[in-house]
Amino acid sequence: MAYVICEPCIGVKDKACVAVCPVDCIHEGAEPYDMLYINPDECIDCGLCEPECPVTAIFADSDVPNQWEHFIQANADFFRK
Repeated sequence: MAYVICEPCIGVKDKACVAVCPVDCIHEGAEPYDMLYINPDECIDCGLCEPECPVTAIFADSDVPNQWEHFIQANADFFRK
């Protein structure tokens, strides 16, 4: 399991989650969305980022709301370019 950043982060990119990540797996990106992304291969599933997000954009991949499930793949694809 990894954590995923979803639609509420678009255009916000509050970096409170970055500040608490012990493995620096959260990165800023502009494509395909102007938001932050979590590298699923580096995420250690600690969950520290989730409560820090002021717009509730971070979810465990198994808890991503249905309407944002495509962000699971978007986060993974961002790091496979």
